[in-house]
Amino acid sequence: MGSLALKDIHKSFGTVEVLKGIDLEVEDGELIIFVGPSGCGKSTLLRIIAGLEDETSGTVAIDDDTVNGQSPTERGIAMVFQTYALYPHLTVRDNMSLGLKQAKRPAAEIKSRVDLATSMLSLGDYLDRRPAELSGGQRQRVAIGRAIVRKPKLFLFDEPLSNLDAALRVNTRLEIARLHRELEATMVYVTHDQVEAMTLGDRIVVLNDGYIEQVGSPMELYKKPANKFVAGFIGSPRMNFIDSRLLGNTGSTTTGIRPEHISLSLSQGDLKGTVSHVERLGGDTNVYLNCSEAGLVSVRLFGEHDYEVDSTCFAVFDQSRVFQFDQEGKTIV
Repeated sequence: MGSLALKDIHKSFGTVEVLKGIDLEVEDGELIIFVGPSGCGKSTLLRIIAGLEDETSGTVAIDDDTVNGQSPTERGIAMVFQTYALYPHLTVRDNMSLGLKQAKRPAAEIKSRVDLATSMLSLGDYLDRRPAELSGGQRQRVAIGRAIVRKPKLFLFDEPLSNLDAALRVNTRLEIARLHRELEATMVYVTHDQVEAMTLGDRIVVLNDGYIEQVGSPMELYKKPANKFVAGFIGSPRMNFIDSRLLGNTGSTTTGIRPEHISLSLSQGDLKGTVSHVERLGGDTNVYLNCSEAGLVSVRLFGEHDYEVDSTCFAVFDQSRVFQFDQEGKTIV
């Protein structure tokens, strides 16, 4: 379908350097996720891959062919935006087929490709409707269908689910995962959503301030973060960071422990605290402890628990899941 290689990609807007030397290889058929805080460069990098933005320096190669300077059409990519970007005056059928008609593909081929995408995305009941007659989730499925009919080398997704409500995000996320399996397509996907990143990606690329902090499978990043930034970015609620001296540890600067790896005791533990807030989510309970100098520590417990605000309890760490970080924030193995 399409491999991707980025070599020493730099991008500046005036005097502001947004990307500071990106090297990355994406294998044929892989679904790779770009994550990172706002302003880290993930959407800019996606636009450079698409040919919508010119790199300041560096090389973009698709299927081993350098594509610098080529238009999106020449690169053989299809992009799905968060805003759908559908033509309001065209029907669903015409929105999906327009690109093929402009490319002067045969009518029989156009119909075959649209029929396939329609079947894969269950859009048969909506082909004669216009975008204004569709829900947000249906519009996004049409946008994905428009990408599918082009049979691109690369699918590029720029936060495609951010405009959908929670239920639709789940459904559409599952559809994208299914399509990836069925199409065996190469996909590059930008998101700020933890769940999307962890559940969709074969690998995740964590970007920060124009650099790649770490690349790995979702569970590699979760279990073996390279540094404090990655450890804090992957996982929700985020990892707790505590001054190691408060725990009697002189071998590191910072100790990290995820909320789901802490239990609570009424008698003893690693940190004593006062319950400041409780979030009862049904399947989970999040308890926030004010632990004096250690600050606010979040604890994620499975199931329903009745801890009262202002009560005193102890945080008990699963020592096999504790991380240590040095002064520069690197993980101590």
